[in-house]
Amino acid sequence: MTPFGKKLRELRKARGMTMKEMAAALRVTPAYLSALEHGKRGRPSWRLVQAIVGYFNVIWDEAEELERLAWLSHPRIVIDTSGLAPEATEAANRLAEEIATLTPAEISRLLAVLDARKRRKGK
Repeated sequence: MTPFGKKLRELRKARGMTMKEMAAALRVTPAYLSALEHGKRGRPSWRLVQAIVGYFNVIWDEAEELERLAWLSHPRIVIDTSGLAPEATEAANRLAEEIATLTPAEISRLLAVLDARKRRKGK
Protein backbone atom coordinates (compact mmCIF):
# COMPACT_ATOMS: atom_id res chain seq x y z
CA MET A 1 0.00 0.00 0.00
CA THR A 2 1.24 3.50 -0.78
CA PRO A 3 0.81 6.59 1.42
CA PHE A 4 -1.79 7.88 -1.05
CA GLY A 5 -3.61 4.54 -1.13
CA LYS A 6 -3.76 4.43 2.65
CA LYS A 7 -5.19 7.96 2.85
CA LEU A 8 -7.66 7.28 0.05
CA ARG A 9 -8.96 4.20 1.84
CA GLU A 10 -9.23 6.11 5.13
CA LEU A 11 -11.25 8.88 3.49
CA ARG A 12 -13.51 6.46 1.67
CA LYS A 13 -14.22 4.33 4.73
CA ALA A 14 -14.67 7.33 7.04
CA ARG A 15 -17.43 8.57 4.74
CA GLY A 16 -19.02 5.14 4.37
CA MET A 17 -18.43 4.93 0.62
CA THR A 18 -17.96 1.70 -1.25
CA MET A 19 -15.20 1.36 -3.78
CA LYS A 20 -17.83 0.81 -6.48
CA GLU A 21 -19.67 4.05 -5.61
CA MET A 22 -16.48 6.07 -5.52
CA ALA A 23 -15.18 4.58 -8.77
CA ALA A 24 -18.44 5.43 -10.55
CA ALA A 25 -18.34 9.01 -9.28
CA LEU A 26 -14.71 9.43 -10.39
CA ARG A 27 -15.31 7.66 -13.71
CA VAL A 28 -12.67 5.01 -13.11
CA THR A 29 -13.10 1.27 -12.67
CA PRO A 30 -13.36 -0.28 -9.23
CA ALA A 31 -10.36 -2.44 -10.21
CA TYR A 32 -8.26 0.68 -10.85
CA LEU A 33 -9.35 2.24 -7.57
CA SER A 34 -8.52 -0.98 -5.73
CA ALA A 35 -5.09 -1.08 -7.39
CA LEU A 36 -4.48 2.54 -6.31
CA GLU A 37 -5.45 1.75 -2.72
CA HIS A 38 -3.23 -1.34 -2.64
CA GLY A 39 -0.20 0.27 -4.31
CA LYS A 40 -0.43 -1.85 -7.44
CA ARG A 41 -0.70 1.22 -9.68
CA GLY A 42 1.67 4.11 -10.05
CA ARG A 43 1.13 7.63 -8.90
CA PRO A 44 -2.33 8.98 -9.81
CA SER A 45 -2.63 11.84 -12.26
CA TRP A 46 -3.04 15.40 -11.03
CA ARG A 47 -6.50 15.43 -12.62
CA LEU A 48 -7.59 12.33 -10.67
CA VAL A 49 -6.23 13.75 -7.41
CA GLN A 50 -8.25 16.91 -8.04
CA ALA A 51 -11.35 14.83 -8.76
CA ILE A 52 -10.84 12.99 -5.46
CA VAL A 53 -10.42 16.30 -3.62
CA GLY A 54 -13.71 17.46 -5.13
CA TYR A 55 -15.44 14.15 -4.47
CA PHE A 56 -14.58 14.27 -0.77
CA ASN A 57 -14.98 18.06 -0.61
CA VAL A 58 -11.84 18.37 1.50
CA ILE A 59 -10.40 21.64 2.78
CA TRP A 60 -7.15 23.21 1.55
CA ASP A 61 -4.77 21.56 4.01
CA GLU A 62 -6.17 18.11 3.37
CA ALA A 63 -6.17 18.72 -0.39
CA GLU A 64 -2.50 19.70 -0.25
CA GLU A 65 -1.77 16.61 1.82
CA LEU A 66 -3.49 14.39 -0.78
CA GLU A 67 -1.39 15.99 -3.53
CA ARG A 68 1.79 15.50 -1.51
CA LEU A 69 0.95 11.87 -0.78
CA ALA A 70 0.13 11.22 -4.43
CA TRP A 71 3.54 12.59 -5.44
CA LEU A 72 5.26 10.32 -2.88
CA SER A 73 3.33 7.22 -3.86
CA HIS A 74 5.03 5.73 -6.86
CA PRO A 75 5.48 2.08 -5.81
CA ARG A 76 8.29 1.29 -8.28
CA ILE A 77 10.91 3.98 -8.25
CA VAL A 78 14.32 4.22 -9.90
CA ILE A 79 17.18 6.03 -8.21
CA ASP A 80 19.83 7.43 -10.54
CA THR A 81 23.13 7.66 -8.65
CA SER A 82 25.32 8.25 -11.69
CA GLY A 83 27.78 11.01 -10.94
CA LEU A 84 27.29 10.70 -7.17
CA ALA A 85 29.71 9.36 -4.60
CA PRO A 86 30.13 5.56 -4.46
CA GLU A 87 28.51 5.65 -1.01
CA ALA A 88 25.32 7.05 -2.57
CA THR A 89 25.14 4.11 -4.96
CA GLU A 90 25.80 1.69 -2.11
CA ALA A 91 23.10 3.33 0.03
CA ALA A 92 20.53 3.20 -2.79
CA ASN A 93 21.28 -0.46 -3.56
CA ARG A 94 21.25 -1.52 0.07
CA LEU A 95 17.97 0.26 0.69
CA ALA A 96 16.43 -1.42 -2.37
CA GLU A 97 17.69 -4.78 -1.15
CA GLU A 98 16.53 -4.41 2.45
CA ILE A 99 13.42 -2.20 2.33
CA ALA A 100 11.06 -5.18 2.54
CA THR A 101 12.66 -6.41 5.77
CA LEU A 102 12.92 -3.11 7.64
CA THR A 103 10.69 -2.73 10.66
CA PRO A 104 8.23 0.16 10.86
CA ALA A 105 10.46 1.73 13.53
CA GLU A 106 13.52 1.53 11.28
CA ILE A 107 11.61 3.09 8.39
CA SER A 108 10.38 5.85 10.72
CA ARG A 109 13.98 6.61 11.71
CA LEU A 110 15.04 6.83 8.05
CA LEU A 111 12.13 9.17 7.31
CA ALA A 112 13.00 11.27 10.36
CA VAL A 113 16.53 11.79 8.99
CA LEU A 114 15.12 12.88 5.63
CA ASP A 115 12.49 15.14 7.27
CA ALA A 116 15.13 16.83 9.43
CA ARG A 117 17.28 17.44 6.36
CA LYS A 118 14.32 18.92 4.52
CA ARG A 119 13.56 21.27 7.43
CA ARG A 120 17.19 22.42 7.54
CA LYS A 121 17.05 23.21 3.82
CA GLY A 122 13.82 25.15 4.37
CA LYS A 123 11.64 23.08 2.04
